[in-house]
Amino acid sequence: MELYFLGTGAGMPSKQRNVTAIALNLLDERGVFWMFDCGEATQHQALQSPVKPGKLEKLFITHLHGDHLFGLPGLLSSRSHLGGDTPLTVYGPKGVRRFIETALSVSESHLGYPLEIVEIAEEGLLFEDEQFTVEAARLEHRIECFGYRVAEKPQTGPLQLDKLRAAGVPAGPLYGRLKSGATVTLDDGRVLCGADFVGAPIPGRVVTVLGDTRYCAGAVRLARAADVLVHEATFGMDKQELAAAFDHATSADAARTAQQAGASALILTHISSRYQADEADRLLEEARALHPDSHLARDFWSYEIAKKVAR
Repeated sequence: MELYFLGTGAGMPSKQRNVTAIALNLLDERGVFWMFDCGEATQHQALQSPVKPGKLEKLFITHLHGDHLFGLPGLLSSRSHLGGDTPLTVYGPKGVRRFIETALSVSESHLGYPLEIVEIAEEGLLFEDEQFTVEAARLEHRIECFGYRVAEKPQTGPLQLDKLRAAGVPAGPLYGRLKSGATVTLDDGRVLCGADFVGAPIPGRVVTVLGDTRYCAGAVRLARAADVLVHEATFGMDKQELAAAFDHATSADAARTAQQAGASALILTHISSRYQADEADRLLEEARALHPDSHLARDFWSYEIAKKVAR
């Protein structure tokens, strides 16, 4: 599981940062990518990255401002030309369906794969299968905006081989049955319960990706005990009034959210173009003063979320 940043700028693209798009690499977990937001030229950024649009399974739009949305029609269309034929689901606020359908209709673009569009009406559980849940919650921005919490479900603990050997259980198919939790009967008549030979469940990982927002309770709730929180940091602390006026966050706001939520790591993104080159490092310094495990995202940078171990 890895976050890959295709665009980390705010408002308009700059020479150093394109507008927002973040991929979640789930190739090891389910053979796909998920994506959060799709600013202008996201498909161009993808060409210089390991992100493959043909393997895109889900795309989560946080809100309908152009720097988070204008790359969507091109990416959807190009996905067909790149051989993508598997279903794709786009989630987003009310209006995302009209935007997509209008763009595709006016341009006479035809997709070679099933496209499902889910407009979010309520906060709460958005998706669940045997591997993951995705929750959405409203943030505080100038227009309706959502953040997303991706939670991996716990995995079965390791098979305790030492106990099996001590019990005289022969290696082979019985091991697999016991690991699955089954009850088996040995040739000597003993009955063994799989749960007695499997370690504690391995906790799943949690990734929280927020859209544009000022500090708010919804952000803290989504980031509770997350392994990593991706939070906008459009401005430095000296621009607090400007941030408040446009419903954005400062680097300190992002760090305060991570701190209060108990998030392990914080990644700052959505950086204003006023912070060029080394100037952006000041945002990182401000965040680390409150939350030491903070990182400053840049285009084509990745962050691995390591697997956990049994407790």
